[in-house]
Amino acid sequence: MARYRGPVEKLERRFGVSLALKGERRLAGKSALDKRPYAPGQHGARRGKISECGLQLREKQKAKFMYGVSEKQFRRLFAEAARKEGNTGVLLIQLLEQRLDNVVYRMGFATTRRFARQLVTHGHILVNGRRVDIPSFRVEAGAKIEVAEKSKNNPQISRAIDLTAQTGIVAWVDVEKDKRYGIFTRKPEREEVVIPVEERFIVELYSK
Repeated sequence: MARYRGPVEKLERRFGVSLALKGERRLAGKSALDKRPYAPGQHGARRGKISECGLQLREKQKAKFMYGVSEKQFRRLFAEAARKEGNTGVLLIQLLEQRLDNVVYRMGFATTRRFARQLVTHGHILVNGRRVDIPSFRVEAGAKIEVAEKSKNNPQISRAIDLTAQTGIVAWVDVEKDKRYGIFTRKPEREEVVIPVEERFIVELYSK
């Protein structure tokens, strides 16, 4: 299944939570979810009871849409997490957080992961001094993520930095905003990653 490219705010209304898919509108409290906090459609305001299987699928979809990955990519990441020693759900979240597009977003160079993905694919981002245009590139601890010299005055990046100053930067990155670079210092602990996803249901879904 390909990556979702439809109306993103309808997704947030369907799930009833913010998936950080809209940047400025979300920060300003003007997103569709803020205005209409119920599912789209004629009967959207009446939410029915969700089955156990439906709940498992719902959590997987939320994670996929939030991080902007395809079904194939998500399955591959889950399989990798399942092979590792430790909590599979936590390891899955850590692998998603290590994607380059997500790290660019976490550093505040983009207001959404979708825009961060565009920055990467269009060659605006360097990793340890080398241009990387693959959004799924895995960032390891200690890596330096930098906006390319030609893009440092990009008004959209500058705007993103100004806006994300309102929400702060996550604890597992160090960012020099004025110099347009940051260091991915470590993998995050699960309790540090504030997302509306219960990964245990995803583990249950794929463990059937």
